[in-house]
Amino acid sequence: MTNKTIATHNGNFHADDVFSVAALKQLFPSFKLIRTRDLDLIAKADIVLDVGGIYDPDTDRFDHHQRGGAGARDNGIPYSSFGLIWKKYGLALCQDNQDIANAIDTGLVSTIDAIDCGHVEGIATGISLSQTISMLNPTWQEDGDFDAGFDEAVEFASRILARFIASASGGISAKAIVAKAIENAEDPRVIVLEQYTPWKRTVNALSPEALFMVYPSQTGQWRIQTVPVELGSFENKKSLPKAWAGLSDQALQEVTGIADAMFCHNGLFIAGANSFASVMVMADMALKA
Repeated sequence: MTNKTIATHNGNFHADDVFSVAALKQLFPSFKLIRTRDLDLIAKADIVLDVGGIYDPDTDRFDHHQRGGAGARDNGIPYSSFGLIWKKYGLALCQDNQDIANAIDTGLVSTIDAIDCGHVEGIATGISLSQTISMLNPTWQEDGDFDAGFDEAVEFASRILARFIASASGGISAKAIVAKAIENAEDPRVIVLEQYTPWKRTVNALSPEALFMVYPSQTGQWRIQTVPVELGSFENKKSLPKAWAGLSDQALQEVTGIADAMFCHNGLFIAGANSFASVMVMADMALKA
């Protein structure tokens, strides 16, 4: 049945109930939403979230406010309504790809759950997505419409969720491509990608010998980029030759002897040439420097 009636609480909303509805909207696009605390209306709904005092996934009841809550992850982060919804429906939202569903839980769902449940240990400080959602509520000085604000928040959350899923899917596909490139490398110190693919996380995890990445740019030229000493670091395992720093075109061509050399960043972490053959010569020179 696709014509579901979904119930959640009325009044002030938070990221957990907003993202829960955004997730369900992808599965049941023609649903009817009721925002209420009327127990009779709640009992008649097909799916109930963040209200009602019951967690029972078999009957689609997803509240976490009852005494004892609704459980927690192995890392101690309790489940809010969004996490409970994701436990049951996340896999379907990710085309049955468990790796993607797990990535979304780690990168998005668990953070929203943690903030909603007051489990702040290990959560980044500063303006969060949860706070951004809450800002769409009318303030005490405004004569606003909570339901209209909720609808606006759900539209925003739907776009965010879609981008998280797309990003996680891309990241998992990239991992396989980069892992294959590592396996096929003629020299384990130089990894060649046939197309640009996010590579840092996979190279850091799988290739301790890698020093340089070679890949085509979006405009067709080729790039050589250094591998950082660790994920997130700005320190290179091995920098490009110092003599190249900040040079471009003719100046770089004279120093390297490469006719189509284009540029080298002053930070010695990336350089480029027009052809693959030339950028591989740059890689050889960088290895010997």
